[in-house]
Amino acid sequence: MRVIKTIKEMQANGESVRASGKRISFVPTMGYFHEGHLSLMKRARQVADHVVVSIYVNPTQFGPKEDFSQYPRDFERDAQMAQEVGVDVIFFPSNEEMYPEGYQTYVDVEKVTKNLCGMSRPHHFRGVTTVCCKLFNIVKPHNAVFGKKDFQQLAAIRRMVVDLNLDLEIIGLPTYREQDGLAMSSRNVYLKEEERKSALTLVGALKLAQKLYAEGQTDAALIIDKAKQLIEAAPFTQIDYIKICDASSLEDVHRIEGKTVMALAVRVGKTRLIDNSVLGEEI
Repeated sequence: MRVIKTIKEMQANGESVRASGKRISFVPTMGYFHEGHLSLMKRARQVADHVVVSIYVNPTQFGPKEDFSQYPRDFERDAQMAQEVGVDVIFFPSNEEMYPEGYQTYVDVEKVTKNLCGMSRPHHFRGVTTVCCKLFNIVKPHNAVFGKKDFQQLAAIRRMVVDLNLDLEIIGLPTYREQDGLAMSSRNVYLKEEERKSALTLVGALKLAQKLYAEGQTDAALIIDKAKQLIEAAPFTQIDYIKICDASSLEDVHRIEGKTVMALAVRVGKTRLIDNSVLGEEI
């Protein structure tokens, strides 16, 4: 497994692999791997000849009061885990490499980023789509693999790929969960022992919504209210949002008719967690 730190070398790698007739699959990450990340890498291994993983904690997607400096990092651990699942290359650039002095160009996907996390993190998705667009141009993959836990992120990236005519396939995989149902996240390490039970109310609320929907309930406000009651009954919780949206546009719906997603963001103690579920699909 190679570790590449410069854009020039990474682009040359992509060109060489493509010239040999092999397919490249790409998994962009911010590192501090867990089993969810590894599941994406394993899928990438199945659908391509050459697997590239980026490890880059992207500063442009963090707000001024968010945890950029505190975001967990352990490159040596990550590199060992990636090698064990068959990754060929880790792209590990510096901030200076990705955003040189005078940098001023950004990719802004407008509508699907306004709701949900976009309400409280107004510049977050601009940072996400910008860095992903840059990484796609640097790695030159045939496909890129993402998890559906960040449903809005996946929707924004899909929209960007279509709108900018990018020549790659976006593959979305179901949320990888811990044994107790908590969606795997690098931020789970921040949870104190006494907060962990409260964190499980996120998946509990999604399961309640699925149950109500399966019983024929289509009133979005009623389902949201029941989910809100469940979460607010637990200590340490503060709801950022609970919404039911059209799965494509991510606009709020009042009555569930087509494909819809229930998405939520909740602070448990100081840790902000997100989760989601498409109504009618298994969690």
